[in-house]
Order: sequence, then C-alpha cells, then structure tokens
Amino acid sequence: MKKNNRIPLSPCLRRFRFYFDLLRKTTNDYMFLTDLQENMVMVSANLVQDFELPGEILYDFDKYWVPLVHPEEKSAYQASITKIIGSQAASEHNMEYRVKTRKGEYVWIRCRGRVGLDRDGKPYIFAGTMSRMAQRNQADEVTGLLNKYQFEHAVKLALAQYRATNEGGAILVFGLDNFKIVNETYNRVTGDLVLKRVGSIISNVLPQELTLFKLDGDEFAVIYPGAKEQDVADVFASVQSALSRPQDLEGHQYFCTASCGTVFYPEAGKDYLVLHKHAEAAMDIAKREGKNRNVIFSKEQYNRWVRSISMRDSIWESVENGCLGFSLFYQPQVNAVDQRLIGAEALLRWKNPKGRMVAPMEFIPILEETKLIIPVGKWIVEEAIKTCKKWRRTIPDFRVSINMSYEQIKDLSLLKCVEECLEHYDMPADCIVLELTESKIVADWSFINKQFDAFRKLGIAIAMDDFGTGYSSLASLKNLSCDIVKIDREFVKKILENDFDRRLVQCVVDLCHSIGIQCCIEGVEEEAEYELLTKECKADAIQGYLFGHPESVEVFEEKFLKMEKEV
Repeated sequence: MKKNNRIPLSPCLRRFRFYFDLLRKTTNDYMFLTDLQENMVMVSANLVQDFELPGEILYDFDKYWVPLVHPEEKSAYQASITKIIGSQAASEHNMEYRVKTRKGEYVWIRCRGRVGLDRDGKPYIFAGTMSRMAQRNQADEVTGLLNKYQFEHAVKLALAQYRATNEGGAILVFGLDNFKIVNETYNRVTGDLVLKRVGSIISNVLPQELTLFKLDGDEFAVIYPGAKEQDVADVFASVQSALSRPQDLEGHQYFCTASCGTVFYPEAGKDYLVLHKHAEAAMDIAKREGKNRNVIFSKEQYNRWVRSISMRDSIWESVENGCLGFSLFYQPQVNAVDQRLIGAEALLRWKNPKGRMVAPMEFIPILEETKLIIPVGKWIVEEAIKTCKKWRRTIPDFRVSINMSYEQIKDLSLLKCVEECLEHYDMPADCIVLELTESKIVADWSFINKQFDAFRKLGIAIAMDDFGTGYSSLASLKNLSCDIVKIDREFVKKILENDFDRRLVQCVVDLCHSIGIQCCIEGVEEEAEYELLTKECKADAIQGYLFGHPESVEVFEEKFLKMEKEV
C-alpha cells in the first residue's frame, strides 16, 4: 500500500504536519487535513488501511472518496462538501453516511470538519475527523427498530430527495399515552415488552413501503414521502384501531393508545431539527387536548404551545418566590331567600412577570400538570382563611369556598396544612368549604371519601362543584360524601324557556334536600332566573353575575362588605 510520498506537501500542509502526526497518535478516529487552495489532502494511515485510497497524500480527495459513499447518501454528501468549499466564511461539516470498506462492506461513519480562514478571510484549510459508528447504533436495543440516529439520517435523505424532485411529504411522531403507568404498575422489563409489542403492532398496519423508527422513551416515528392529509389520516386511523384493543402480555393486560404529531415538509420546515421539534410540539398538543388523536402542526398552535412552555417557567419562578404574582378574587354567594351575603368562592388569578393577567384556563392546567397546584393550593388555603377572618368581623358566619383538585386530595400533607392555618388564625373549621369539581372526579371513591371524611371530622364542609357537567352526575352524588352540591349554569341558562330544565333542577334540589345536602345554584345572571330558582326550585344559595362578579379583596370589601356594615 503506497503512501504517495512522491507527492510533495503543499506549504500549508507542511506547516501543520508535525501537529497532525502528533494528534493521530492519540486517537483511533480517522483524521484529514485539506489545503483548499491546492486541493490537496493529508489523511491518517488508518483511513488508507480501511478504505480503498491510494495513499496518505492525495490530490482531489473526492475523486477517490465519492465512489465509496453509499448511493443513497452520495447526493447529500456532495451537497454538504460543495457548500463547505464554496463558503466565504468559517463553516462546519457534520453528517453521518455509509462508506464502502476495502472488504466491500458499507459501514456508518460520522464526519465532523471545520473550515479555517486565512488572513484575508478566505477559506484555506479544512480539517476534521471521521469516526466509525458501531453497528448496534443503527437499531434500538429494545424493539429492534431503526433508532433515532437512523431516523435523523432518513429525514435528511427525504429532504435531499425533496430538493432534487420537489416532492414533499409528512413526518409522524407517535407518543404512547399513559405509558408511565405501565412502568409504575408493573416494572421496566414489562414496559420494554410493551414497547416491543406496540412497535410490532404499528409496523404491521403501516403501508409496506413505510419504515417505523424508535425514538427516545415511548416515541415512534414514520416518514411518509409524498403524503397528503388524507394519507396521514388513514395511517393514524389504522394505528388507532390497532391499539384500541386491550393487549395481553405474559399475564398482564394493558391498554395503550398513542397520540401523534404530524408535520408536512417543506411547509413546516426544511431542516431536520426544525421538523423534529415541530412534530414533537404537535404530539404534545395532541396529548394535552385529550390524547389518542393526531394533531397536524400549524404555526398558530405552535406559538400557543411555545407560550405555554414559557408560561410554565414563569409559573415555576412565581411559586419559588412565595407565589408572587398570584392573587385571590372572590365571587359573592347569597342566601337564596333573603339575598343576604353568606360567603364567597375564592378564585385563583395570576399576573405573569410582564404584569399581564393570564386567563385561569391557561395557567391552571399547567399547575395541575406540574404538580405546582400542591404548594399553590396551600398558599390559597392560608390566604382564604386569613381573608375570611377579617371579613367575619362584619359577617360572623361568613365562609369561603376553596376549589380542590384531585392532585391536592392525593397530597396527604394538606390536612395538616389546613389544621395549622385554622389554628394559626384562630378560626373555626366552618369558615371554609372545600369544593371538588365533579368533572375531575376519578373512580377511586373510597380514597376520596377517606380523605374528605378527615376534613369533615374537623367540621369542614365538602361541596361537589359543577354538578351536571360530567358524565355520571348521579353516580357521583351517590358515591361522594358531600354536604353541598353546586349546580352548574348549564342547568340554568335555559330554565326560563325550557320546562324540562326547570323540572330537572327542581328534582335535583328535592333529591339533595331529601338526603340532607344543600344546593347552591351557579351562573345566575337574570332576576327572572333567580325568582324561579328560589320560589319553585327552593335553592339554598345563589352565586352568579346577578349578585356580583369575582373581585379583588379591596373591591369586594368596597362593593359588598361596606354595604353590610351600613345595614
């Protein structure tokens, strides 16, 4: 094997020869150093040994190298090198591709290089390394599917194909729903078996020409060249149907659906990192919107998603700083018979660091997802009790209703927090009501009732909020031990024009009264609604815009408590 010693080194390469020889003794990677102005390259001996090159010093390196590059990667390699050589600025080359060895086998290599500029700012040297990628790096160890590196490579090939033919396509990223529960319920060994089974199920329903890739965690991906929206819809429908049936695995039965994020290229991006990021965002949106669905990327949705991520960081910061930016607004509750002020519902509000008031429907789901609702919930309890103590100087039996989430109920330290707050402010337990939203109740009634019974023993009343908006209101009423039912506005808004709605509310109130439960009607906005709800339906308490909007502490005192003092 010749070393091309007869070819004299260019002055540029001669200058760096000592350092090149020194460095190549410290690594098993392949090394190269190119004089761009002379089109001369110096390579390490191991590169000549493993690949069909005539020597270590070469003119026009690509004359020998390009024929060794795998046909599928050749155009992408040449495009990258052309861009490097043609650049008038310092630039980098970083790609993975297959090259044929002297044994006639294709191996994956990762090539990284950088262009250096001379004193005049012109590219004059291109230096870098090539490292061989182990065969095992091509496949995911759990599922046997091609892995994330091969996915990246395939996306880049698809983009190169688009540039050559102008034919775009779609990328679908699947994420299993609630997969964490599988690992927690069983173990990671079972979790890996589930991943392998799901990978097989999805592969079997894909069109024959498509390949399934395994990404990190519980994510899979498909590249679909030439796909339109209907093609994507058909693929997802097949996957959705295949995963809709419970699976049995070594005696364990599991049910695992998938959410999907889809991007179309080049519309959603012309770069791998951008497309992958957008597909991940669309999948995350699919999970947040209910799971087991496909979301096609759009710039508008993505911008909202980015705002949500940014909001998450801001909320973390607010909580870390003692719930800075959070406040409680209070909506009055009145006695249905005489309209006397008897209490208020505490409603959480948040101003972001820029001073903008953020809608509860935006930030409360984030509090739930991040479990920050637990420390914020304890802050709410203290603020509500402290405020109630002040307002009881005017109305001795005033009480504040506090919303609870299932995450808070699961927190076993909440009871102690409530006890300590009541003791600290020297307040009786009947000053607060804990409200659980009926639409968020889960099936673990025994646990919920056990938790609430501990609060009721202290003398704290329990309310079921938003009664009527869930799927099984009567079942909830039967299973949940509560003292108050709050009937949602959905029952009220057509009560004047619909006799059925009026009779329904009347029956619910009668049923509650028959088992010792009080009824508070929410969303009352008109005088005629109020008259009907009190005279015919016999409600106990009323809450709604007719008697007041949610207000800050200062405004609530000015609007409602000042009036009570005057009376």
